[in-house]
Parts: sequence; C-alpha cells; structure tokens
Amino acid sequence: MIRKLSILFLLIITACSNDGTIRNPYLQEINFRFDANLNLPSYNPLTNTGSAVFVKSDGVGTRGVFIINAGFDQFRAFEASCPNHAPNECSTMSLNGQVATCSCEEYEYSLFTGQLLNRPDDGKRYYDMLEYRARFSGNTVIVSN
Repeated sequence: MIRKLSILFLLIITACSNDGTIRNPYLQEINFRFDANLNLPSYNPLTNTGSAVFVKSDGVGTRGVFIINAGFDQFRAFEASCPNHAPNECSTMSLNGQVATCSCEEYEYSLFTGQLLNRPDDGKRYYDMLEYRARFSGNTVIVSN
C-alpha cells in the first residue's frame, strides 16, 4: 500500500510542469483590484470594440493600466509602464488608439496582444507588456492581479 502511495505521489510531483514563462526583471507583479464601471464617462469608451482607456489611479498597477475592449465582451488589461526598462520618469507609456508607446525608446505595443510591434533585431531580450486579468461582469470590467 505504501509503495502504491509513493508511486502515486511521485507521479503527481513529476506531472507538475513549468510553463516556460520568463519573468520580466523590470516590473514587479503587484496585487490590486480595480473596477471600471462602463456607465461612468471616463470608461464609457470601453463599450465600443477596439476602444481603449488609460487608468491612472494610485494602487492600480505600477504606472497605471491600459484596458481595451477586444470584442465579444472580452477585455484585456496591460501595465502602463514600459516592460523593457525599470520604471523611471519616461517609462509611463502613452495611449494612441490601440497602441501604447514608450517615450524613452519609442517602443510601440499592441493593446490587443501586448506584443512589442517594433522589436529591434539586435539579439537582445525584449519583453511584451505585462498583462493583468480582466473580467467583464454586468457593466463593469474588473482588472486584477
């Protein structure tokens, strides 16, 4: 009986796997929760597919959060601090339609995917945007980490 339990335990432990995600060394993953009520004027643009807003509130992300309506009641939320250097005076990205731009190096990121759009081809490691959980409930987008 103990032998069977030992084998079962060993199988459970070896079945766990690392998903291969490489952590971004520049951004901390802080815990927060933010509710964006789409009835409020500042978040009302999110009622339209493809529209995005910048949320700059204390305790929401490191430098704020971008939220985009990806369609079919699906929303995505990303950290507003550029993921390719430590937060500093120029690292808060600006919103331009469906693209976030870092003024430090002019890196551009898609708010639909979080991917760096103009990735340099210099062999260095570049990071995509840090994504947060976004859930749509009622008429509210709940962003959390």
